[in-house]
Amino acid sequence: MKILSSSQIKECDSATIEKGISSISLMENAAKKCANWIVDNFKSNQNFSIFAGNGNNGGDGFVIARMLYEKGFDVEVFIDENNSKFSEDAKINLNKIKLISGITIKDYSEFDNRDNSVIIDALFGYGLNRELSDDFKNLIENLNQIQASKISIDIPTGLFADRMINKNAAVFKADFTLTFQFYKKSFLHPETEKFCGKIIVLDIDLDEDFINEAETDYFVIDEILIKKIYKPREEFSHKGTYGKSVLVGGSYGKIGAVLMSTLSALKTGSGLTFTIAPKCGNIILQSQVPEAMFIDSGENHINEIEIQDKAIYGIGPGLGKEIETQKALLEFLENYRNSVVLDADALNIIAENQKLNLIPKHSVITPHPLEFERLFGKTENSFERLELAKQKAEELQIFIILKDHHTVVITPNQKVFYNITGNSGMAKGGSGDVLTGILTSLISQKYDIEKACVFGVWLHGKAGDFAAVEFSKEAMLPTDLINHISTVFKHSR
Repeated sequence: MKILSSSQIKECDSATIEKGISSISLMENAAKKCANWIVDNFKSNQNFSIFAGNGNNGGDGFVIARMLYEKGFDVEVFIDENNSKFSEDAKINLNKIKLISGITIKDYSEFDNRDNSVIIDALFGYGLNRELSDDFKNLIENLNQIQASKISIDIPTGLFADRMINKNAAVFKADFTLTFQFYKKSFLHPETEKFCGKIIVLDIDLDEDFINEAETDYFVIDEILIKKIYKPREEFSHKGTYGKSVLVGGSYGKIGAVLMSTLSALKTGSGLTFTIAPKCGNIILQSQVPEAMFIDSGENHINEIEIQDKAIYGIGPGLGKEIETQKALLEFLENYRNSVVLDADALNIIAENQKLNLIPKHSVITPHPLEFERLFGKTENSFERLELAKQKAEELQIFIILKDHHTVVITPNQKVFYNITGNSGMAKGGSGDVLTGILTSLISQKYDIEKACVFGVWLHGKAGDFAAVEFSKEAMLPTDLINHISTVFKHSR
């Protein structure tokens, strides 16, 4: 799914209107989708308090008020009675509800929440490009203190669609955001996403030709994209068809990390799988994952990384940073010219030795925010971190997978793919090791590297979602995630 900027969304609205649908009909359609969702998800005896602004977002709120009232809900509408400058469509729909005796229209200041109503925010939409006035800040802060269910229409008031907010900004804190046709960038960054609650994307039939032709570097990974990437297993094939994966890692006390990488590579379909680890991990690895071949390197820490022909390497899980291990990794990178997946201590070693130039072109690195900072420097927020990642991905010609609540894939040509699978149950040591194995396996199976990254982070998160359903977010383990890779493949055919 494409992510369009606020200016592109405005152009898309205009293109839709030019195709023959009036702006008032488009507003009606959008509000109808919202009202239908609300009816399906809230009790029939629920009261609603709708806070409407003077623009088209407020117009959506007026239409939603009318539709909910027609469905039998009790509705109150709150506006700024001191400001009579409404957009044309908002004004038309405000006049319609003024004719309905059962809908009370009041000033913002008259809201007292005595009935504990559901609060609907229709104050400002995606077009907001300035800080809220003090009056609106006070209103938002007061609404946020109320213990009631809250819904935002299009985008929570106070958020910008495409950029970071100020630290002292007042933003409506929604439980649900009913947005139209597209995700906004601000829905996908931790500093701003926390205001959105659960995001519901409603298709309001905007112009498909415009959407297909619109140019953007930002995308949400969805199942439509995944179905285009996934390559079903061929019946007439053999183990050599599906590549050679070599997982490098483990040290005394940290063998489990490379074990999980190895298991996940196998579960993702690797044809031949090798593990390079110190001798202390031999019994553990051979007994727990007999399908993989073991190559020893050092007693308790890796001291050499053997280069094999036609293999894809995933290096880092549990590697440690012993001097001999650092030397082994840097020597490997000096002599290896193919793509490699680098994670965890492999990234920390590169950062400490300032050897970014040794990362082979078209490789994949998978840093979490702190590892990213060690590699490339400090940033103020995730928006700045993304921009720096785009710069470095292009400069080094590598793929950067930024691990966060929404993991982001950044390509060497500065495309950005946000992943929306996964959950907080994956916030446990070992989850990243699983991702390393998945990525290594997919690349070894000759998936295009961009597609392997996109598919890999989606598969990783989706397996985590299945694990959370079975075990709960609290109790699920990274090994449960590995076991649910098969569930994803079965459900995605």
